[in-house]
Amino acid sequence: MSAAENRVYLSSPHMSGREQKFIDEAFANNWIAPLGPHVNAFEKELAVYLRVGGAAALSSGTAAIHLALLLLGVGRGDRVFCSTLTFAATANPICYVEAEPVFIDAEPSSWNMSPQALKKALVQAETEGRLPKAVIVVNLYGQSADIEPISSLCNSYEIALIEDAAESLGATYQGKKSGSFGYFSILSFNGNKIITTSGGGALVSNDPEALKRARYLATQARRPARHYEHTEVGYNYRMSNVLAGIGRGQLEVLEERVAARRAVFARYYEILSSIEGFGFMPEAPYGRSTRWLTALTVDPQLCGVDRDQIIDVLEAENIEARPVWKPMHLQPLYAGCKYFEHEAGDHWGSVSDRLFELGLCLPSGSNLSVEDQARVIKVIRSILPHSG
Repeated sequence: MSAAENRVYLSSPHMSGREQKFIDEAFANNWIAPLGPHVNAFEKELAVYLRVGGAAALSSGTAAIHLALLLLGVGRGDRVFCSTLTFAATANPICYVEAEPVFIDAEPSSWNMSPQALKKALVQAETEGRLPKAVIVVNLYGQSADIEPISSLCNSYEIALIEDAAESLGATYQGKKSGSFGYFSILSFNGNKIITTSGGGALVSNDPEALKRARYLATQARRPARHYEHTEVGYNYRMSNVLAGIGRGQLEVLEERVAARRAVFARYYEILSSIEGFGFMPEAPYGRSTRWLTALTVDPQLCGVDRDQIIDVLEAENIEARPVWKPMHLQPLYAGCKYFEHEAGDHWGSVSDRLFELGLCLPSGSNLSVEDQARVIKVIRSILPHSG
């Protein structure tokens, strides 16, 4: 590896320059402390973009899930069904409220929650007399889950749907924005997301009273008294005015970021899709994926190398790549939790296990140069025995 070759990251922050005017305004007005006019404006702009009733800007997407569960009254002894193929931040808040997570497999056509597995889990839970209080569906790697059948199942059992759109802001489902379907939906603006506030998230809902209470809980549940008065436990979960200003600038270029990530995916697909054993994450016909990360499977029996070998060789060339998320039901933390497989009757078996075994995420940032992407592709092709 040449010392002159800079590191290629999986998904690095991408500033547009528009953020600076909002940051300067915050400094000029001395709105550096949490809350402020940029927070209020960012919430309104998110709601307009998503075409929902409102949003609460928070310190993280994890905080948003935690508040959603609290607002739904989830607590000790309750169950929450959750996509298994996700990052731990989706599932951990279930433990914060001392509820029991039950994990649901993915489907091969979208890599997202399997409506078939969800139905099976709900039927069994009803038989046991232990239906969940909520279902958390994750929109993976920039693509919406198949929301219509999932929402229909939740409605038929009168269960609240929480849509984890942390990875899918900018995606669509049947012409509507990802993040607009849950009773509560959550967003993340972590540094690796399609737009970022460096750290942050949002809780989204069409229920204004619920959002009002979310803001109250997120500001330490401070009562409106002259002194500091508290009657219940609260949290330090609100977003700062400076970070909200960054978010406002980022939101202005969201569509450009989607286009750039889709272009990155298209270049990978054009060159690598013909390699035997490489299978890219499909784009479901019901909407637009942002291709937040370019994800694919690598079958070593067909292409002669395995996923981990590719990651190791890329790392040796100062290029970051990662496996697909390790499913929650395989995590030591959640050993013993119930898990419902897709069971399509084909070669997949547990879809999530198979995707984790073979899945690879390649550098996908909207600021990834064509030259750096060509470097990634060259390294991959160099270790494939049949790539030509």
